[in-house]
Amino acid sequence: MKITVNGTAQETAATTLDTLLIELGYGEAKVATAVNEGFVPATLRPEQRLNEGDRVEIVAPRQGG
Repeated sequence: MKITVNGTAQETAATTLDTLLIELGYGEAKVATAVNEGFVPATLRPEQRLNEGDRVEIVAPRQGG
């Protein structure tokens, strides 16, 4: 299915947010996620279904100063 990840069109076989993260190489990384501009906590990612046209944002924390 076609979705948008961080503003970039992406083809995926993932049907849930947690499987998408694994497919994209995030695995167990500490990231913040949103689907269609709604925050999705880590505990709900396995239940968050993905649909054609969804917009997913994945944000990793940054260090610096």
